[in-house]
Amino acid sequence: MTEYVRARAPLRIGIAGGGTDVDPYASQKGGCVFNTTINKYAFCTIKPAETVRIVSNYFGTYEKPVGSVLEFNGKNDLEVVVANHFGSPVGFEMNIHSDVPAGSGLGGSSTMMVAMIAAMSKWVDRDMSPKDIARLAYTLEREELGLSGGRQDQYAAAYGGFNIMEFGAGDDARVRPVKMDPDVVNELQYRSILCYTGTSRKSAKIIDNQVARFKKGENEKALDESKRLALEISDAMGRGDIDFAGRLLDESWKFKKQFSTSVSNAKIDHLYSVAKRSGAIGGKVSGAGGGGFMYYLCEYDKKHAVAEALKKAKAKIVDFTFEPKGATAWRERHG
Repeated sequence: MTEYVRARAPLRIGIAGGGTDVDPYASQKGGCVFNTTINKYAFCTIKPAETVRIVSNYFGTYEKPVGSVLEFNGKNDLEVVVANHFGSPVGFEMNIHSDVPAGSGLGGSSTMMVAMIAAMSKWVDRDMSPKDIARLAYTLEREELGLSGGRQDQYAAAYGGFNIMEFGAGDDARVRPVKMDPDVVNELQYRSILCYTGTSRKSAKIIDNQVARFKKGENEKALDESKRLALEISDAMGRGDIDFAGRLLDESWKFKKQFSTSVSNAKIDHLYSVAKRSGAIGGKVSGAGGGGFMYYLCEYDKKHAVAEALKKAKAKIVDFTFEPKGATAWRERHG
């Protein structure tokens, strides 16, 4: 019998405030994000092996002797930085995959980091809290690898559920669950649409442009307003006023488009217009923008019409449910 470890971490929909979790805005003015996790996941499986072997659906296999420090190769860097950090004394094979394509805007790379950390900590019997996992994921991805981005993705994947997340300088991060009546969650689920635009994008370039514009004072007001709306939308959903939340979401999208010149494009604008004409109250691109997935809140009786209109506009409707739990890891025996 072979004992292996498997972990999964949920991807997220950034509902409002995304972008304010990116430095230097977050450190200087404080970021505030409202997001929720969904039943689309990043997975990591670890099993015994004679070497240290990384297997990726995207980049193939990378292998070194046990005890070696794995070198960065520009392809498997996420896996390498996690494997080096934990330094397992025995050989293992790490296999990763995700429910969504790269560049989806659902926090894929950071969610994968969380899944790998959850799996490796289980493999080496190290207890880690959701905060520990999120902080380490941020440190490895943003600081050690130097990849551009914010902090909401790591915390969303580690904690799970509907949360308001506030970020300050350094490690200052506070996660507050948004309490919602089950009836409200069910209604929100019914009235929500997630669609794939058909194109992926590289979030780092969009984020770098956002940061450059903030340093020039070109998008500070838009970021401030997005932070305010994150709190207002979470309050509206918390008290069950989905219509008002949708209208605020529409307002928030107008500010988000001011973060960077690459947040939206002709295709995204067209899909948004199609959805609004068909009965969507508000919506947005999830993540930095430029492509990936879009999220909409619909009028109480218009979800079907919105979905059909988006399909005709060549968007792919993706079924999903809200996921209340964060990253989890377990052991299993096979063979």
